[in-house]
Amino acid sequence: MNDPLSSTFRPDRRRILLAGVGLAGGAALWSGGMTGSASAAENENPGWGGSATENGWPVIGEAPPHRIQGAGSLSVPLLAGDVATVLLHVIRRFHYEIAGLEDGDVSGYARHRRFTEDYESNYLSGTAIAIRSGMYPVGVAGGFFPSELLIIRDVLADCEGTVSWGGDKRHAKESHFEIAVKPGDPGLARVAKKITAWGNTQGEGAGAIDPTSSPRRRAARALERRQRAA
Repeated sequence: MNDPLSSTFRPDRRRILLAGVGLAGGAALWSGGMTGSASAAENENPGWGGSATENGWPVIGEAPPHRIQGAGSLSVPLLAGDVATVLLHVIRRFHYEIAGLEDGDVSGYARHRRFTEDYESNYLSGTAIAIRSGMYPVGVAGGFFPSELLIIRDVLADCEGTVSWGGDKRHAKESHFEIAVKPGDPGLARVAKKITAWGNTQGEGAGAIDPTSSPRRRAARALERRQRAA
């Protein structure tokens, strides 16, 4: 389901319910938590070399655009196949449950080789995305409210460890999500198949998930511990 049909965006009612979760804590994060180091931006790499990106995927010459369901004509260039299926799921849930996305809010494949952090090289293989990178740049942490972090962790749990979040990096980039497994990993194919099945079943997948349910919270917390320890 690499090129899903778009539909008119409608705010998910869970966003309204979740908006009150930890609101005061989120406001504190905005007022005092976004204090990451600016030095990372000042030490830009001279250019990524080699034929593979940091996550082990080959650098590619181009990537096809994939439409983002529910975001009108908005699209993002990604490596076709399971990678696109999984990363589009991340984008759709962000769009439905955190903030509606507009033109310029999402980027994927990139041809240029100059990056601030090595993990950004994964754009060269079409295996990483940045969502609202202007709001969540490298070196800045604490950009999301607790209710939004709950959703991000739940999305990562959906992906069963095949996707990692830039907010967990040593030099955070909270807009960044990347494929965290090597080419041919069976887990990626399994997750992509699951997501495709959700898309073909009414009442499943993005826009129909309750991230506050106890089983999902447990799975999200367990994955967070594993990924933070990696």
